[in-house]
Parts: sequence; C-alpha cells; structure tokens
Amino acid sequence: MAVSLREYRARIRSVESTKKITRAMELIAASRIIKAQQRAQQAAPYARELTRAVSAVATYSNVDHPLTTEPEESRRAAILVVTSDRGLAGAYSSAVIKEAEQLTEKLRSEGKEVDIYVSGRKGVTYYAFRRRAVVASWSGHSDQPSYDIASEMGAALIDSFVAGTDRAEERAEQRQDEVDLEDVPQVDEVHVVFTRFRSMLVQEPTAIRLLPLEIVESEEKPSEDEILPLFEFEPSAEEVLDELLPKYVQSRIFFALLQAAASELAARQRAMKSATDNAEELIKKYTRIANQARQAGITQEISEIVGGVNALADATSGSE
Repeated sequence: MAVSLREYRARIRSVESTKKITRAMELIAASRIIKAQQRAQQAAPYARELTRAVSAVATYSNVDHPLTTEPEESRRAAILVVTSDRGLAGAYSSAVIKEAEQLTEKLRSEGKEVDIYVSGRKGVTYYAFRRRAVVASWSGHSDQPSYDIASEMGAALIDSFVAGTDRAEERAEQRQDEVDLEDVPQVDEVHVVFTRFRSMLVQEPTAIRLLPLEIVESEEKPSEDEILPLFEFEPSAEEVLDELLPKYVQSRIFFALLQAAASELAARQRAMKSATDNAEELIKKYTRIANQARQAGITQEISEIVGGVNALADATSGSE
C-alpha cells in the first residue's frame, strides 16, 4: 500500500503541474481575445467601405477587369486555408480543414482542379503528412496577423488569378521582388476558408469566394444622368479598379485572418478551461483514492499490531 500511495501522490503532483500550465494558457488566451476582437471590429468598416467602392466602380462602369470578369469555363481553383500555428485549441484547426476538404470535393466534382494555399503550421503539417502538394504556405502569425502577411497572400493569389493574361505582364513589371510569374499556376477562381468569430462560444468555419469579385446588380439601374453626379472616375474607371481591387483582396484576407485569430484564441481559452476543470476532477479522484489507500494501509498496520499482540499473549499464556 505504501508504494501505491507514493504513486498516487506522484500522479497528483503531475496533474497539479499540468493544471498550472493549462490555467496559465487559459488566462493568456482570455487576455488576448479582447484585443483580437477589437482589431477585427476596427478592420470591418474599412473592408466594408472598400467593398462598396469596388462594387460601385465595377457596377457603374463598362470596364471588363480580369478580377471581376467571370471566366467562360472554370477549370482550376485556388483555396486559401487559414489554420493555427499551435495546438491546444480544441477542434479549431480540424474544423477549418474539414470545411476546406468539403469545398475541395465539391470543386473536384464540378470537374475543377484545386490548388491549396495554407496559412498556419497545423494546415501545413496536415497536407505534408498526407503528401499533398501545397502551392504556398505562411506560418508564425496565426494569433497576431499583420497586414504585411495579408498583402503577401493577396499578391500570391492575384498572381495566380491573372497568370497568362496581359495583367500578368503589367504586374511583373511593377513588382520589385524577383518572382517568375510564368511559373505561377493559373487559376480561374479563388476561395478562402477561415473561421468566422460569432461569439465567445460560437466560431463558424466559413468558405467564401474571393475572386472573381461577385457584383450584385440591382434590377433597376439608375440612368446615366443619375450616375454621373454620384461617381466620377479619375483618371479612369479602369485605373481606379487597378488600384482598388488588389487592396480589396488584401483587406478581405486581412479581415479573415483577424476573424480567425479571435476564433483561435476563443477556442484555446475554452479548451484550456475544459482541461483545467478536468485536471481538478482528476486531482480530486486521485486524492480520494490516495486517502483510501492510506487508510487501508493504516488499518492493515493496526491489524498486524493487534494480531501480533494476540499471538504474543497466546504464547505467553501457553508457556505458563
């Protein structure tokens, strides 16, 4: 019983150490959630107004821009999967990957090839373990994304979307980094899969089509006399779209990263709270078992002492 008691006490100390770690991670995640929510809320107005501006220019102009033109036949699609860099966040990353896999199967059933772009080490590990090709990947920013990372992702996706067109040559001339755009795979549509932050308890894996830009036109268009006072394109609608559309793509990706960061922290806090509660229950269980073992050991020792005393008394009386 003494050996068993030592084992239970060692388990209790081990669980208590784990509880301290999970509790600390829970508090860290809780302290970062507020900031992540604020960043997502602050980025929402810019993304919303930029979307309205792009939609207005694309709707009320006769410019056929590659980023807003539906292809006659879509043969290839790109999917950006936003996962986390670290674990201990419950089913956060697995839920996003599951949503991406469902979208992949849907696109393949439509006869389209799929190129995967991944954000986060969990997604990179998932596809690497299954030996599935990834066009590009980014990591090290999942809980604190920056606009520079979003710009880099947006540039890579736009390069793939405009590859093989006249816009690809223009972008090749404008780019300062040495990237051979001829080797970039051409895609006809771009999707983003991320986790939308609804509340502290609800985080929803979401898939959206980013490119080509979907323009929702009203049934009754205003006349030209009504449009001109509202929208003046200078120097031209085409050049305005050239400037706005890349920013639109980057802002949408950045907003998705911010939503994913808040969702990751909320999922991690919930997972660590559950782990802390389980550790407390396990400590109570081991403490109860250890007490029972200790009491059983004391009872056995008392029984042995009483038995020894009785045996000694019987031996003494027999000799007399």
